[in-house]
Amino acid sequence: MVQGKAHKFDDNINTDYIIAGKYTKTLDYNFLAEHVFEDISPGFYKKMEPGDYVVAALNFGCGSSREQAVLALKYAKVGAILAKSFARIFFRNAINLGLPALICNTDKIQDQDLLEIDLSSQKIYNLTTNQQIHMESLPEIMISILSEGGLTPYLKKNKTFTLPVAE
Repeated sequence: MVQGKAHKFDDNINTDYIIAGKYTKTLDYNFLAEHVFEDISPGFYKKMEPGDYVVAALNFGCGSSREQAVLALKYAKVGAILAKSFARIFFRNAINLGLPALICNTDKIQDQDLLEIDLSSQKIYNLTTNQQIHMESLPEIMISILSEGGLTPYLKKNKTFTLPVAE
């Protein structure tokens, strides 16, 4: 279980809001982290603590399919992203890079609420309001990928990668 504060955003937070395109020409992911949400929440990087949560409404991560958006959040030490819905490519990038993307009703979460997430039991607790928030279950394989820190470490550990053969 990990505790962190909620940093609340609205609908349609696109990948350009997460990390502006002008910063994506680098492989310095710590530099990306310093500029996360810069255009819509100036100083976000300095406001958050490692393990804090990004909480949003609908369609989080829409826009381009750039992995830098997930990497910027991961290197900013975001503990998880909670949203009512995600753009599918962003969702998959998050899981593959080891950043939990959790689908739940975020209406009762306020900015700065203290949350606790238990991925093993797939439960979210709002410690500020003393409420449990239901999250959509993640398939066991996604929990395993997240537990290993992403798809690459998962595949290295399990050595279970095979390509399907076309018939």
